[in-house]
Amino acid sequence: MTDTLRLATRGSDLALRQAGAVRDALESRRRDVEIRRVETRGDQIPDELIHRLGRTGAFVRALDEEVLAGDADLAVHSLKDVPTEGMDDVVIAGVPERAPSGDVLVHPDGLDIDDLEPGAVVGTGSLRRTAQILAARPDLEVEPIRGNVDTRIEKLIAPALQAEHERRLIASGEGRAATAVGEDGGDLPDNADTVLAGSDGADDDETFDRTVEEWFDDLTELERSAMERTVDVEYDALVLAEAGLRRTGLDGQIPTTRLPRAEFVPAAGQGAIAVTAVDPDVVEAVRSTVDHPRTRVAVTVERTVLAGLNGGCIAPIGVSALVQGEHVHVRARVLSTDGTEEVAGTRDLPIRSHAKAAEAFADDLADRGAAELIDRAREEVDVDD
Repeated sequence: MTDTLRLATRGSDLALRQAGAVRDALESRRRDVEIRRVETRGDQIPDELIHRLGRTGAFVRALDEEVLAGDADLAVHSLKDVPTEGMDDVVIAGVPERAPSGDVLVHPDGLDIDDLEPGAVVGTGSLRRTAQILAARPDLEVEPIRGNVDTRIEKLIAPALQAEHERRLIASGEGRAATAVGEDGGDLPDNADTVLAGSDGADDDETFDRTVEEWFDDLTELERSAMERTVDVEYDALVLAEAGLRRTGLDGQIPTTRLPRAEFVPAAGQGAIAVTAVDPDVVEAVRSTVDHPRTRVAVTVERTVLAGLNGGCIAPIGVSALVQGEHVHVRARVLSTDGTEEVAGTRDLPIRSHAKAAEAFADDLADRGAAELIDRAREEVDVDD
Protein backbone atom coordinates (compact mmCIF):
# COMPACT_ATOMS: atom_id res chain seq x y z
CA MET A 1 0.00 0.00 0.00
CA THR A 2 1.40 3.39 -1.03
CA ASP A 3 2.01 6.19 1.47
CA THR A 4 -0.59 8.37 -0.26
CA LEU A 5 -3.92 6.76 -1.17
CA ARG A 6 -5.32 7.91 -4.52
CA LEU A 7 -9.10 8.17 -4.39
CA ALA A 8 -11.10 8.21 -7.65
CA THR A 9 -14.39 10.09 -7.78
CA ARG A 10 -16.72 11.84 -10.17
CA GLY A 11 -16.36 15.60 -10.39
CA SER A 12 -19.87 16.66 -9.37
CA ASP A 13 -20.31 18.66 -6.17
CA LEU A 14 -22.15 15.78 -4.50
CA ALA A 15 -19.51 13.22 -5.52
CA LEU A 16 -16.67 15.46 -4.31
CA ARG A 17 -18.37 15.98 -0.97
CA GLN A 18 -18.82 12.22 -0.55
CA ALA A 19 -15.20 11.65 -1.49
CA GLY A 20 -14.14 14.39 0.91
CA ALA A 21 -15.94 12.67 3.78
CA VAL A 22 -14.10 9.41 3.06
CA ARG A 23 -10.79 11.26 2.71
CA ASP A 24 -11.31 13.01 6.05
CA ALA A 25 -12.07 9.71 7.77
CA LEU A 26 -8.93 8.08 6.39
CA GLU A 27 -6.76 11.11 7.16
CA SER A 28 -8.00 10.97 10.75
CA ARG A 29 -6.07 7.67 10.88
CA ARG A 30 -2.97 9.41 9.54
CA ARG A 31 -3.36 8.31 5.95
CA ASP A 32 -2.65 10.87 3.24
CA VAL A 33 -5.33 10.87 0.53
CA GLU A 34 -5.22 12.44 -2.92
CA ILE A 35 -8.55 12.91 -4.76
CA ARG A 36 -8.59 12.14 -8.49
CA ARG A 37 -11.53 13.33 -10.59
CA VAL A 38 -12.66 10.91 -13.29
CA GLU A 39 -15.25 11.43 -16.02
CA THR A 40 -17.72 8.55 -16.27
CA ARG A 41 -20.06 7.37 -19.00
CA GLY A 42 -22.96 8.92 -17.10
CA ASP A 43 -21.16 12.29 -17.18
CA GLN A 44 -20.44 12.01 -20.90
CA ILE A 45 -24.14 11.68 -21.85
CA PRO A 46 -25.81 14.35 -19.72
CA ASP A 47 -29.12 14.39 -21.58
CA GLU A 48 -29.89 10.69 -21.21
CA LEU A 49 -32.01 9.27 -18.42
CA ILE A 50 -30.29 6.99 -15.93
CA HIS A 51 -32.00 3.79 -17.10
CA ARG A 52 -30.68 4.32 -20.65
CA LEU A 53 -27.04 4.73 -19.66
CA GLY A 54 -25.86 1.21 -20.29
CA ARG A 55 -28.52 -0.09 -17.90
CA THR A 56 -26.34 -0.19 -14.76
CA GLY A 57 -22.96 1.12 -13.70
CA ALA A 58 -23.00 4.26 -15.85
CA PHE A 59 -21.41 6.25 -13.02
CA VAL A 60 -19.34 3.44 -11.55
CA ARG A 61 -17.22 1.45 -13.97
CA ALA A 62 -14.87 4.22 -15.07
CA LEU A 63 -13.89 4.82 -11.45
CA ASP A 64 -13.31 1.15 -10.70
CA GLU A 65 -11.23 0.80 -13.87
CA GLU A 66 -8.88 3.43 -12.44
CA VAL A 67 -8.44 1.16 -9.41
CA LEU A 68 -8.01 -1.99 -11.50
CA ALA A 69 -5.41 -0.27 -13.68
CA GLY A 70 -3.43 0.84 -10.65
CA ASP A 71 -4.05 4.54 -11.28
CA ALA A 72 -6.09 4.83 -8.09
CA ASP A 73 -6.17 2.88 -4.83
CA LEU A 74 -9.87 3.24 -4.08
CA ALA A 75 -13.04 4.75 -5.54
CA VAL A 76 -16.09 6.34 -3.96
CA HIS A 77 -19.61 5.79 -5.33
CA SER A 78 -23.21 6.43 -4.42
CA LEU A 79 -24.14 2.87 -3.48
CA LYS A 80 -27.45 2.96 -5.34
CA ASP A 81 -25.43 3.36 -8.57
CA VAL A 82 -23.31 0.26 -7.91
CA PRO A 83 -24.53 -2.79 -9.88
CA THR A 84 -25.46 -5.91 -7.96
CA GLU A 85 -23.63 -8.06 -10.51
CA GLY A 86 -20.40 -7.80 -12.48
CA MET A 87 -18.47 -6.53 -9.46
CA ASP A 88 -16.35 -9.62 -8.84
CA ASP A 89 -13.07 -7.88 -9.68
CA VAL A 90 -13.38 -5.22 -6.97
CA VAL A 91 -14.38 -5.28 -3.31
CA ILE A 92 -16.85 -2.98 -1.58
CA ALA A 93 -14.36 -2.31 1.18
CA GLY A 94 -16.37 0.20 3.17
CA VAL A 95 -19.93 1.46 3.60
CA PRO A 96 -19.95 4.53 5.90
CA GLU A 97 -22.90 5.37 8.11
CA ARG A 98 -25.89 6.13 5.94
CA ALA A 99 -27.54 9.52 5.46
CA PRO A 100 -31.38 9.72 5.38
CA SER A 101 -32.39 7.29 2.65
CA GLY A 102 -35.83 8.57 1.67
CA ASP A 103 -37.16 10.89 -1.03
CA VAL A 104 -38.46 14.42 -0.63
CA LEU A 105 -40.77 16.62 -2.67
CA VAL A 106 -39.10 19.91 -3.53
CA HIS A 107 -41.60 22.75 -4.04
CA PRO A 108 -40.90 26.51 -3.89
CA ASP A 109 -43.80 26.98 -1.45
CA GLY A 110 -43.21 23.80 0.55
CA LEU A 111 -46.33 21.98 -0.65
CA ASP A 112 -46.80 18.27 -0.02
CA ILE A 113 -47.57 15.93 -2.90
CA ASP A 114 -51.22 15.78 -1.84
CA ASP A 115 -51.45 19.57 -2.13
CA LEU A 116 -50.30 19.80 -5.76
CA GLU A 117 -52.92 20.91 -8.28
CA PRO A 118 -54.14 18.29 -10.79
CA GLY A 119 -51.93 18.47 -13.86
CA ALA A 120 -48.96 19.84 -11.93
CA VAL A 121 -45.61 18.88 -13.52
CA VAL A 122 -43.22 16.90 -11.33
CA GLY A 123 -39.64 16.28 -12.46
CA THR A 124 -37.61 13.13 -11.86
CA GLY A 125 -34.99 11.12 -13.70
CA SER A 126 -35.97 7.83 -12.06
CA LEU A 127 -38.29 5.09 -13.32
CA ARG A 128 -39.00 4.12 -9.70
CA ARG A 129 -39.98 7.64 -8.67
CA THR A 130 -42.06 8.10 -11.81
CA ALA A 131 -44.10 4.98 -11.08
CA GLN A 132 -44.48 5.87 -7.39
CA ILE A 133 -45.63 9.41 -8.21
CA LEU A 134 -48.20 8.12 -10.70
CA ALA A 135 -49.41 5.48 -8.25
CA ALA A 136 -49.99 8.14 -5.60
CA ARG A 137 -51.26 10.89 -7.89
CA PRO A 138 -52.26 9.65 -11.39
CA ASP A 139 -53.56 13.15 -12.14
CA LEU A 140 -50.04 14.63 -12.09
CA GLU A 141 -47.72 15.01 -15.08
CA VAL A 142 -44.26 13.48 -14.64
CA GLU A 143 -41.48 14.85 -16.83
CA PRO A 144 -37.88 13.63 -17.03
CA ILE A 145 -35.10 15.78 -15.60
CA ARG A 146 -31.36 15.19 -15.32
CA GLY A 147 -28.39 17.02 -13.97
CA ASN A 148 -26.68 17.48 -10.64
CA VAL A 149 -28.81 18.33 -7.61
CA ASP A 150 -28.19 22.06 -7.93
CA THR A 151 -28.92 21.99 -11.67
CA ARG A 152 -32.30 20.37 -11.11
CA ILE A 153 -33.27 22.90 -8.48
CA GLU A 154 -32.20 25.74 -10.75
CA LYS A 155 -34.49 24.37 -13.46
CA LEU A 156 -37.34 24.33 -10.96
CA ILE A 157 -36.98 27.90 -9.71
CA ALA A 158 -35.73 29.61 -12.89
CA PRO A 159 -39.07 30.53 -14.56
CA ALA A 160 -40.53 32.24 -11.47
CA LEU A 161 -37.31 34.16 -10.78
CA GLN A 162 -37.02 35.29 -14.39
CA ALA A 163 -40.66 36.40 -14.41
CA GLU A 164 -40.15 38.31 -11.16
CA HIS A 165 -37.08 40.00 -12.62
CA GLU A 166 -39.06 40.99 -15.72
CA ARG A 167 -41.89 42.48 -13.65
CA ARG A 168 -39.44 44.56 -11.67
CA LEU A 169 -37.72 45.79 -14.82
CA ILE A 170 -41.06 46.80 -16.35
CA ALA A 171 -42.13 48.59 -13.17
CA SER A 172 -38.84 50.49 -13.14
CA GLY A 173 -39.21 51.45 -16.80
CA GLU A 174 -36.15 49.43 -17.80
CA GLY A 175 -37.93 46.42 -19.21
CA ARG A 176 -39.99 47.75 -22.11
CA ALA A 177 -37.21 47.52 -24.66
CA ALA A 178 -36.37 43.99 -23.55
CA THR A 179 -39.86 42.83 -24.48
CA ALA A 180 -39.18 43.69 -28.12
CA VAL A 181 -35.56 42.61 -28.54
CA GLY A 182 -32.91 41.01 -26.45
CA GLU A 183 -30.71 43.19 -24.30
CA ASP A 184 -27.87 42.86 -26.78
CA GLY A 185 -30.12 43.94 -29.67
CA GLY A 186 -30.59 40.38 -30.89
CA ASP A 187 -33.38 37.87 -30.57
CA LEU A 188 -35.00 37.04 -27.26
CA PRO A 189 -33.91 33.78 -25.58
CA ASP A 190 -35.76 30.56 -26.33
CA ASN A 191 -37.78 30.76 -23.12
CA ALA A 192 -38.74 34.42 -23.55
CA ASP A 193 -42.42 33.55 -23.96
CA THR A 194 -42.34 31.77 -20.61
CA VAL A 195 -40.58 34.62 -18.87
CA LEU A 196 -42.79 37.34 -20.35
CA ALA A 197 -45.96 35.35 -19.72
CA GLY A 198 -45.06 35.34 -16.04
CA SER A 199 -45.17 39.14 -16.04
CA ASP A 200 -48.83 39.36 -17.11
CA GLY A 201 -50.53 42.08 -15.18
CA ALA A 202 -47.29 43.96 -14.49
CA ASP A 203 -47.40 47.59 -15.54
CA ASP A 204 -45.61 50.84 -14.93
CA ASP A 205 -47.85 51.53 -11.91
CA GLU A 206 -46.68 48.39 -10.08
CA THR A 207 -44.30 49.34 -7.28
CA PHE A 208 -41.71 47.42 -5.32
CA ASP A 209 -39.98 48.25 -2.06
CA ARG A 210 -36.53 47.55 -3.51
CA THR A 211 -34.77 48.46 -6.72
CA VAL A 212 -33.95 45.76 -9.26
CA GLU A 213 -30.33 45.89 -8.16
CA GLU A 214 -31.22 45.54 -4.47
CA TRP A 215 -33.51 42.61 -5.24
CA PHE A 216 -30.80 40.89 -7.27
CA ASP A 217 -28.16 41.49 -4.59
CA ASP A 218 -30.34 39.61 -2.08
CA LEU A 219 -30.55 36.48 -4.23
CA THR A 220 -28.58 33.40 -3.24
CA GLU A 221 -25.87 32.03 -5.52
CA LEU A 222 -28.27 29.24 -6.48
CA GLU A 223 -30.95 31.76 -7.46
CA ARG A 224 -28.51 33.90 -9.43
CA SER A 225 -27.36 30.86 -11.34
CA ALA A 226 -30.99 29.92 -12.03
CA MET A 227 -31.60 33.39 -13.49
CA GLU A 228 -29.19 32.55 -16.32
CA ARG A 229 -30.69 29.17 -17.15
CA THR A 230 -32.83 28.46 -20.22
CA VAL A 231 -35.60 26.03 -19.29
CA ASP A 232 -37.39 23.80 -21.80
CA VAL A 233 -39.88 22.36 -19.30
CA GLU A 234 -41.50 24.26 -16.44
CA TYR A 235 -41.65 22.08 -13.34
CA ASP A 236 -43.99 22.69 -10.42
CA ALA A 237 -42.05 20.34 -8.13
CA LEU A 238 -39.24 17.79 -8.07
CA VAL A 239 -38.71 14.49 -6.29
CA LEU A 240 -35.13 14.09 -5.08
CA ALA A 241 -33.16 12.03 -2.59
CA GLU A 242 -32.95 13.74 0.79
CA ALA A 243 -29.35 12.57 1.18
CA GLY A 244 -28.20 14.42 -1.92
CA LEU A 245 -29.81 17.65 -0.78
CA ARG A 246 -28.31 17.34 2.68
CA ARG A 247 -24.79 16.47 1.52
CA THR A 248 -24.68 19.40 -0.91
CA GLY A 249 -26.04 21.81 1.70
CA LEU A 250 -29.07 22.66 -0.44
CA ASP A 251 -31.69 21.29 1.95
CA GLY A 252 -31.94 24.64 3.70
CA GLN A 253 -32.15 26.74 0.52
CA ILE A 254 -35.51 25.52 -0.76
CA PRO A 255 -38.55 24.02 1.02
CA THR A 256 -38.82 20.23 1.02
CA THR A 257 -41.35 17.72 2.35
CA ARG A 258 -40.49 14.13 3.18
CA LEU A 259 -42.53 11.65 1.16
CA PRO A 260 -44.15 8.73 3.04
CA ARG A 261 -41.77 5.78 2.93
CA ALA A 262 -44.56 3.21 2.72
CA GLU A 263 -45.48 4.57 -0.72
CA PHE A 264 -42.18 6.10 -1.81
CA VAL A 265 -39.91 3.19 -0.98
CA PRO A 266 -36.31 4.27 -1.69
CA ALA A 267 -33.96 2.62 -4.16
CA ALA A 268 -31.70 -0.10 -2.81
CA GLY A 269 -28.64 1.56 -1.28
CA GLN A 270 -30.04 5.09 -1.50
CA GLY A 271 -28.35 7.47 0.94
CA ALA A 272 -25.33 5.18 1.36
CA ILE A 273 -21.77 5.48 0.02
CA ALA A 274 -19.63 2.60 -1.25
CA VAL A 275 -15.83 2.62 -1.19
CA THR A 276 -14.33 0.06 -3.59
CA ALA A 277 -10.77 -1.25 -3.65
CA VAL A 278 -8.65 -4.21 -4.79
CA ASP A 279 -5.44 -4.26 -2.77
CA PRO A 280 -6.02 -6.30 0.44
CA ASP A 281 -4.15 -3.76 2.59
CA VAL A 282 -6.28 -0.90 1.22
CA VAL A 283 -9.43 -2.96 1.71
CA GLU A 284 -8.54 -3.56 5.35
CA ALA A 285 -7.61 0.10 5.93
CA VAL A 286 -10.93 1.25 4.51
CA ARG A 287 -13.00 -1.40 6.29
CA SER A 288 -11.47 -0.67 9.69
CA THR A 289 -11.86 3.09 9.25
CA VAL A 290 -15.17 3.85 7.54
CA ASP A 291 -17.35 0.72 7.51
CA HIS A 292 -20.57 1.06 9.56
CA PRO A 293 -21.90 -2.41 10.53
CA ARG A 294 -25.63 -1.60 10.73
CA THR A 295 -25.55 0.26 7.43
CA ARG A 296 -23.61 -2.63 5.86
CA VAL A 297 -26.28 -5.13 6.99
CA ALA A 298 -29.18 -2.95 5.80
CA VAL A 299 -27.77 -2.30 2.33
CA THR A 300 -26.76 -5.95 1.97
CA VAL A 301 -30.40 -6.92 2.48
CA GLU A 302 -31.58 -4.29 -0.01
CA ARG A 303 -29.06 -5.25 -2.68
CA THR A 304 -29.72 -8.95 -2.17
CA VAL A 305 -33.44 -8.42 -2.76
CA LEU A 306 -32.70 -6.28 -5.83
CA ALA A 307 -30.31 -8.91 -7.21
CA GLY A 308 -32.84 -11.67 -6.54
CA LEU A 309 -35.44 -9.77 -8.55
CA ASN A 310 -32.94 -9.12 -11.36
CA GLY A 311 -34.21 -5.57 -11.58
CA GLY A 312 -31.11 -3.39 -11.86
CA CYS A 313 -32.14 0.16 -12.73
CA ILE A 314 -34.53 -0.76 -15.54
CA ALA A 315 -37.58 -1.46 -13.39
CA PRO A 316 -39.51 0.54 -10.77
CA ILE A 317 -38.24 -1.23 -7.65
CA GLY A 318 -37.98 0.22 -4.16
CA VAL A 319 -36.29 -1.73 -1.35
CA SER A 320 -35.61 -0.31 2.09
CA ALA A 321 -34.16 -2.06 5.14
CA LEU A 322 -33.60 -1.00 8.74
CA VAL A 323 -31.77 -2.91 11.45
CA GLN A 324 -34.00 -3.27 14.52
CA GLY A 325 -32.29 -5.25 17.26
CA GLU A 326 -31.98 -8.88 16.20
CA HIS A 327 -34.02 -8.37 13.04
CA VAL A 328 -33.86 -6.39 9.83
CA HIS A 329 -37.18 -4.87 8.81
CA VAL A 330 -37.37 -4.75 5.02
CA ARG A 331 -40.01 -3.24 2.77
CA ALA A 332 -40.19 -3.73 -1.01
CA ARG A 333 -42.45 -2.31 -3.69
CA VAL A 334 -42.32 -3.32 -7.34
CA LEU A 335 -44.51 -1.35 -9.75
CA SER A 336 -45.47 -1.28 -13.38
CA THR A 337 -43.92 1.68 -15.18
CA ASP A 338 -47.24 3.56 -15.18
CA GLY A 339 -47.85 2.92 -11.48
CA THR A 340 -51.12 1.06 -11.99
CA GLU A 341 -49.94 -2.39 -10.85
CA GLU A 342 -47.75 -3.43 -7.97
CA VAL A 343 -46.41 -6.23 -5.83
CA ALA A 344 -45.35 -5.14 -2.37
CA GLY A 345 -44.47 -6.66 0.96
CA THR A 346 -42.67 -6.30 4.28
CA ARG A 347 -40.76 -8.83 6.32
CA ASP A 348 -38.64 -9.03 9.48
CA LEU A 349 -35.48 -10.97 8.68
CA PRO A 350 -33.20 -12.56 11.30
CA ILE A 351 -30.00 -10.53 11.42
CA ARG A 352 -27.83 -13.64 11.76
CA SER A 353 -28.96 -14.93 8.36
CA HIS A 354 -30.03 -11.64 6.76
CA ALA A 355 -28.57 -12.30 3.30
CA LYS A 356 -30.10 -15.76 2.93
CA ALA A 357 -33.43 -14.53 4.30
CA ALA A 358 -33.37 -11.63 1.85
CA GLU A 359 -32.99 -14.10 -1.02
CA ALA A 360 -36.10 -15.94 0.16
CA PHE A 361 -38.01 -12.65 0.39
CA ALA A 362 -37.03 -11.79 -3.19
CA ASP A 363 -38.16 -15.24 -4.37
CA ASP A 364 -41.53 -14.72 -2.70
CA LEU A 365 -41.98 -11.31 -4.37
CA ALA A 366 -41.04 -12.77 -7.74
CA ASP A 367 -43.52 -15.63 -7.36
CA ARG A 368 -46.28 -13.18 -6.45
CA GLY A 369 -45.90 -11.32 -9.76
CA ALA A 370 -42.91 -9.03 -9.30
CA ALA A 371 -40.91 -10.96 -11.90
CA GLU A 372 -43.62 -10.37 -14.48
CA LEU A 373 -43.72 -6.64 -13.77
CA ILE A 374 -39.93 -6.42 -14.05
CA ASP A 375 -39.86 -8.36 -17.33
CA ARG A 376 -42.53 -6.08 -18.73
CA ALA A 377 -40.59 -2.98 -17.66
CA ARG A 378 -37.46 -4.33 -19.32
CA GLU A 379 -39.35 -4.93 -22.56
CA GLU A 380 -40.82 -1.41 -22.48
CA VAL A 381 -37.37 0.15 -22.04
CA ASP A 382 -35.96 -1.98 -24.86
CA VAL A 383 -38.82 -0.96 -27.17
CA ASP A 384 -38.30 2.71 -26.31
CA ASP A 385 -34.58 2.37 -27.07
